[in-house]
Amino acid sequence: MTTTFGITFDYLCPFARNANEHVVAGLRGGADWDVTFVPYSLAQGHVGAAGTAVWDRADPNRSSGIMALHVGIAVRDRFPDHFLDVHSELFAARHDRGEDLRERDVIAKALEDADLDPIEVLAVLEDGGFLRQLREEHERAVADHEVWGVPTFIGSDRAVFVRILDRHEGDIPDSIDRIERIMTLVDGFPDLHEFKQTDLPV
Repeated sequence: MTTTFGITFDYLCPFARNANEHVVAGLRGGADWDVTFVPYSLAQGHVGAAGTAVWDRADPNRSSGIMALHVGIAVRDRFPDHFLDVHSELFAARHDRGEDLRERDVIAKALEDADLDPIEVLAVLEDGGFLRQLREEHERAVADHEVWGVPTFIGSDRAVFVRILDRHEGDIPDSIDRIERIMTLVDGFPDLHEFKQTDLPV
């Protein structure tokens, strides 16, 4: 039976990288999942009530993480066969190489490494359509599921923030099992509201 869920992402967050890597590994390994990748801007999440929304600023793509999210959803929707590769490359740019995702050259290199033409893809930054879509998807996640961070797993009836400490390291069955366990708790154990280890494992 197909497991259907959403997962939020912002390329700025190492825990979003961990969870999304496990999901990507599972999908590449043939997991029977129907996954929706949902953008959530941490930069916008930290804007106070009196602040200017990141998408309303003079140059939204200079706000931390916005250009990468902008490009990520454009690839997801226009070049879906390349999305998992671009998704992984953008996380790697930030967390493996420590690069600044506000720089077009960094985004362009991630696109090239995923076998996409960066000129064609980066053109989406100019028309504003995907920026509006990013705003709509972010705000819908907040309104419909009270999302406040990444990674949040969105199931059939509820959404749960989940922090996975380790990365996928080549064991695809382990990644599949990990995500299946999470979704069993999300969809199959609604009375479990909070489960948090009191300290970090050594």
